[in-house]
Amino acid sequence: MPDRPLFLERASFRRRRLGDAARVLPMLAAILVLVPVWWIPAQVSFAAGAVWLFGLWAGLILAIFVLHRALRRADAATLRATQAMARDDDHAL
Repeated sequence: MPDRPLFLERASFRRRRLGDAARVLPMLAAILVLVPVWWIPAQVSFAAGAVWLFGLWAGLILAIFVLHRALRRADAATLRATQAMARDDDHAL
């Protein structure tokens, strides 16, 4: 079994978990939109509902931005690790 660097496994694991977070985010957003309607429908006025909706919208934009940057960094780390392993395999031959 060839010696594989630990950082490749860590990088690919991180990439997969970030991908999972990207898949869960829309479902989480849908649940958060409905929270005031489910829990306290009589107490949420139109104005409070609008503030909640636009605050959630702004929070989701920020979360998507952060997640996108993390995914790009994880992809770059995985690519660098894969290229390093390919170079090491070429030198071993």
